[in-house]
Amino acid sequence: MSPAKMSVVVCAKLSQAKQFVRFRAEGGTQLQCIVVIESIEQADIDAAREENVDLISFEDMVVCWIVDYALQPPSPEDVCTVCYTSGTTGDPKGVVLTHESVLSNVAAVMKQTFSKNFGPEDVHISYLPLAHMFERICQVIMFHCGARVGFFRGDVKLLLDDIQELKPTYFPTVPRLLNRIYNKVMTRVKESRAKSMLFNFALNRKMALLKSGVISRDTLWDKLVFRRVQQSLGGRVKFIISGSAPLSSVVHEWLRCVFGCAVLEGYGQTEYSAGVSFNLPHEYRTGHVGPVLPCALLKVVSVPEMDYFAEQGRGEVCVKGPSRMKEYFLNPEKTRETIDEDGWLHTGDIGRINENGTLSIIDRKKHHFKLFAGEYITPERIEGVYSRSSFVLQVFLDGDSSQRFPVAIVVPDPEVVLTWVMHHGIAETGIAQLCKSEVLKKAILDDIRRLAVEAGLKGFEQVQDIHLHPEPFSVDNGLLTPTLKNKRIVLRRFFSEQMKNLYNNN
Repeated sequence: MSPAKMSVVVCAKLSQAKQFVRFRAEGGTQLQCIVVIESIEQADIDAAREENVDLISFEDMVVCWIVDYALQPPSPEDVCTVCYTSGTTGDPKGVVLTHESVLSNVAAVMKQTFSKNFGPEDVHISYLPLAHMFERICQVIMFHCGARVGFFRGDVKLLLDDIQELKPTYFPTVPRLLNRIYNKVMTRVKESRAKSMLFNFALNRKMALLKSGVISRDTLWDKLVFRRVQQSLGGRVKFIISGSAPLSSVVHEWLRCVFGCAVLEGYGQTEYSAGVSFNLPHEYRTGHVGPVLPCALLKVVSVPEMDYFAEQGRGEVCVKGPSRMKEYFLNPEKTRETIDEDGWLHTGDIGRINENGTLSIIDRKKHHFKLFAGEYITPERIEGVYSRSSFVLQVFLDGDSSQRFPVAIVVPDPEVVLTWVMHHGIAETGIAQLCKSEVLKKAILDDIRRLAVEAGLKGFEQVQDIHLHPEPFSVDNGLLTPTLKNKRIVLRRFFSEQMKNLYNNN
């Protein structure tokens, strides 16, 4: 908190406000005022005042701060926002974005993908955090088109109920949720042989249409087989937009067939106002994140230590243009590390330039570790493969240079596990107790190994052992970032003992 130098903070809950009051008491002298949306009592106000900080309700702030200011439109170079990175492998960094940065990115996405596709009849459901530039850009696009934005009630467990109420036409999301939809549907399909045969036959017919470039939800198979699944997202979705992490080709094609709508994948970073490249609206192939947006110049730079060379069209993705950040807030050293003398932003992602001019993200330069024999492991890519297992709700893969193989912490999906134990005649004892079962562990390990082989993972990339953990990673328990990514450093520390045991037992 201290690097941001904030004097005013707005909190949704009183419990959050009390944390900031403690921060003020511990030396956060720049903090002067805390606005709380939740109701507060006079005792809370008095306690905060003892620490020389004003605690006021959101309602009082609105009444007190309504002033007839003259309109002062910003200039392009004025700061629009300081948006903090998610902090997956270290401390979050404040990304300074100007109005030119944000609006050039919005204009580029509109030009390339959505120029004629949105209007007042369209609806976007906002459930991704506004701490994420991806969600902010989505909302600006909606406002620009005169479309509507509906906000979920704040409980992810009730998100599908909110979707049923709103019936969105535009659904930006992350692979974690899309993988969960895929796993849940396929698990139910496999419960009945007849249901499985019908579903797979219909899927193959839709897949044949997809291969010929046709994406539709008006076929006989939609009416007979897929309509119920489509209704789970309200039945009106025209675009599913996936960002923040790679989406597997298997899930990508499945979604296009089952939901009968465009499923587009984009690539970007907070440091480039969100978007660098984006699928075209008529795209039906998978395995890439589209051509570069018109607001960006892109190149790849050789990373010889990882055997990636620019002359072969592979290397670290570097980008520059009007959407690039101005700097990291109060962090000139990190700014110099990220933006070179020629103005290129070094993303830390490894990309491949395809023959058709599209970009594929194939590796990560920063988020990797080296095994004992010198092989590099990119954990997020492998986690994406393992997450396709219906057993797996969440997974964290890790290792180090003193070991010959990686290991993983797996959070099993309780619904799938409880169904599995019933079919195998195992007395249910609750998910916490089942996580200690060697039988269940072997079943999950066998399933993720099968997926690893299907995905073409090399032998050294595959885990030799896993630990089952009953409690999901979340923002509240500090194991996920606000953008729902694994906090790798925190997870490594939290599960250090379990990881050590996995290695000692092998």
